[in-house]
Parts: sequence; structure tokens; C-alpha cells
Amino acid sequence: MSQKLFNEDYLKHLCQKYSLTPSKKYGQNYLVNPEPIEKMVNAAEIKKDDVVVEVGPGFGVLTLALAEKAKKVISFEIEKKLTTYWKNITGHPERSEGSLLANERDSSAEPQNDKYKNIEIVWGNILYEFKGDGLKAGEYKVVANLPYQITSHVIRKFLEMENNPDMLVLMVQKEVAERICAQAGDMSVLAVSVQYYGKPEIVTFVPRSSFWPMPAVDSAVIKIKINKDNAGAKNNSESFFKLVKAGFSSRRKMLIKNLSAVADRQALRNLFKELGIDEKVRAQELSVEQWKEIVAKLSF
Repeated sequence: MSQKLFNEDYLKHLCQKYSLTPSKKYGQNYLVNPEPIEKMVNAAEIKKDDVVVEVGPGFGVLTLALAEKAKKVISFEIEKKLTTYWKNITGHPERSEGSLLANERDSSAEPQNDKYKNIEIVWGNILYEFKGDGLKAGEYKVVANLPYQITSHVIRKFLEMENNPDMLVLMVQKEVAERICAQAGDMSVLAVSVQYYGKPEIVTFVPRSSFWPMPAVDSAVIKIKINKDNAGAKNNSESFFKLVKAGFSSRRKMLIKNLSAVADRQALRNLFKELGIDEKVRAQELSVEQWKEIVAKLSF
């Protein structure tokens, strides 16, 4: 991995060369500090036989670091101006959306750079183009510096997929990371949703000064290890999230009042007593396990 990619002047040179203006719309803030990349790669526990899916490679500061350790890196990029840049690095010709996952190959176009021949760039939006073709549940990892505006959509996509990854290691807004990793007493729909499928933890905080251009907020790297018993979670997810969304419909109201919209209030009182839950509890005070207990015992 070239240390030049962390140099602000060099990044400005690349932007000028490829007619790019860092876009707020696409969350294009480039890292000028190598430490977060090192911590992301270490947190992902990349092994030589791993397949890694990345979102938004940009100039490749994370992509190249992953490629040096993984068997294969499949990276989704929407900025077509970078086509020549990535062709020069990998030697691959331009490929259209989805072609890499459909095993379409041009045998006459071998990579010119053997070091990075394991990088596959898919030109398209991860939210629409990634179907996980050929990737089995738990047999790949997602590692990405996510554009802020698609963070929750990307997380939800991978958690809810039938063949979801072994883990996700993501750089997100600090506030979002803290919400995802919240404990009972300060929970939200986002925290419950993520923790229903996996165990999140904050790996490191990343100050805004680590980027060019400098964003308005600090970031954090989170790791979400997917639960191995996810099949059961998916089978019951519709009932679970119906209840959770009802429970959080008004954070100031007692949970039992919110849930009365989808379940009998007396049945709720009896259930809360059985589970040792205070009738005056609010949604944010429950743990994911308590939510699961309520759903398991309610019929609605």
C-alpha cells in the first residue's frame, strides 16, 4: 500500500488528474492518517483465504491494504471517472455492474499488476448491485469506510441477507457508532436492530482531522460480529420488528402503552410481571434479550 495515498497534496493531484471534486453527496472524505486503516484490517482478522466486500474504494487506501492480506477483494464503486485509475492498478478492463459476481471473465485481459490481481472493481451501487452470488453465509467479510448517507442502508442490507457475512468492520459517524453499541437504558430502534443480528463494538474513534477535506463530524470504526444462529432470527424477524417499532413509537410514553397498539394490554401486564419487567418501563430501557423474550411469548 502506497503511503502517498495518505498525503493531502498527492490526493489533490489525483483529484485534479481524474477531474474529481470531493463530493459531500457521496461522502468523499479521504483519510490522511494510516492508523484507522491498520485498525480496521486488524479488527477484520483478515486471513489469506478470506473474501472481502468493500464499499466505495475511492483511490484504494483501504482496498490495497485488504488486498495484501485477503484472497479476494470485491469493491463496489459508483464513480466511473476512476475507471482508468483502477485499470492501471489491477490491469482489469472496465467491468459492468454485477459481471464479477456472475463469473464473467475476459481470458485475454490478465492483470498487469500481480500484487493486486485479487482486486475486483464492480461499477455500481452496492445497495442495488450486490446479491451475494456465489458467496455463502458466514464465508465472507464486509470492510468499508462508508459514505455517511448510506450507512444504515448498507448495514441493514448485509444483516438481513440470507447469505450474510461473518462480520462487518465499518467506519461510520461517531454518533451512529455510539447509538449502534448502546446498552439497555439508552437503546434505539437502530441499536436493537443491529444487536438482534450481531454483536457490535467500537474498535477506535477517528477524529475529523484524519480526513481531507475535513468533515463536520468525528468518525468511529465499529465491528459487528454476526450471530451464528441467524437463521432463527430471520425466521422471527417480522414479528420482532413489528413489536420493536411499536414500542419505540413514542419514547416518552411507557412501553406498555405503546405496545397496546399491537397487543392486548392485560396480556402485556401479565407478561411483564412474568418476566420481571416494570410496567412503567420505556422502550429504551430494555435489552435485546428482553425484547426477544416478549416476542417469544406474545401472539399478535
